[in-house]
Amino acid sequence: MTATAPPPAAPATGAAPHDGVVAHGLARSFGDVHAVRDVSLTVPSGSVTALVGPNGSGKTTLMLLLATLLRPDAGAVTIGGVDAVREPQEARRRLGWMPDTLGVWESLTCRDILTSLGRLYGMGAAEAAARAGEQLERVSLTEFADRPARVLSRGQQQRLSLARATVHRPGVLLLDEPANGLDPAARIRLRDDVRAMAAEGTAILVSSHVLAELEEMSDRAVFVREGATLSTQEFREDAAQTRPYRIAGPASARPDVLVRALEARGLAVEPAAAHGQPRAGVVVGLRGETAAAELLADLVREGVPVSHFAPEGSRLENAYLGLHLDRDTAKGDRP
Repeated sequence: MTATAPPPAAPATGAAPHDGVVAHGLARSFGDVHAVRDVSLTVPSGSVTALVGPNGSGKTTLMLLLATLLRPDAGAVTIGGVDAVREPQEARRRLGWMPDTLGVWESLTCRDILTSLGRLYGMGAAEAAARAGEQLERVSLTEFADRPARVLSRGQQQRLSLARATVHRPGVLLLDEPANGLDPAARIRLRDDVRAMAAEGTAILVSSHVLAELEEMSDRAVFVREGATLSTQEFREDAAQTRPYRIAGPASARPDVLVRALEARGLAVEPAAAHGQPRAGVVVGLRGETAAAELLADLVREGVPVSHFAPEGSRLENAYLGLHLDRDTAKGDRP
């Protein structure tokens, strides 16, 4: 019997057509294992969305569903306005997919690899060759253009994979652990490349376990756990939310002076710690960068010695820990 496509979920009333990614109620099981149970998300054009969740949360299965490499058991997804379940071939023309380990055709040159991909996407020979040259220049691999891909380092292979995923100018780009195995310089280059593509209008979804790195390149985040969407956080809207700051004075200063100054302003002061080990200074919650700047100015004006004043952890890390601690607490309260 031929399987029929599940009916698309109805979008919210009055919702405008979306040219990035829109998913509603996605689910996918493998036998008794419910890898994805209920995921809904959007990936807007011109921005980078981080996909965040622990191991086993269904992130990889979700990425395969969005890339049309797996068919959902339920739910709907559109890629650039195209129903990816009913029209997967058309959706693939609009998206680029860079999995964790894609590998390369080691005997082919970098130019041949990109030219071949261009031809597979329907380009003529001249157009594909020109596009290959553009991509090699964009990822700084021109000097390796006519050398076999096997000579590339891990970081260079990742850059080639990014060029390959975007050779057809997709409006949507899916990246699964793109910085895995890269050295610091290659990670910075990848971040800059991703931000540049978003600035050109591409809708980008990035899955990674390195939360601080994700925050550097992302505009928003979707949190998933146990195959379901927990929350979506817009970083622009997060600017005024309460965030922990670690404040410390020099080793020669009396710590009680700092504590008294903070408590006099009604701030709850907690000892600073990392991974269960004490750290210098204390932690307070401050609402937005303006409040932080005003507090620092007041401390300096009053002559309170300050040697460290900075957010404690990234916004992604704090949001992730807060969501999962709340979820665990709720489970523990169940009868």
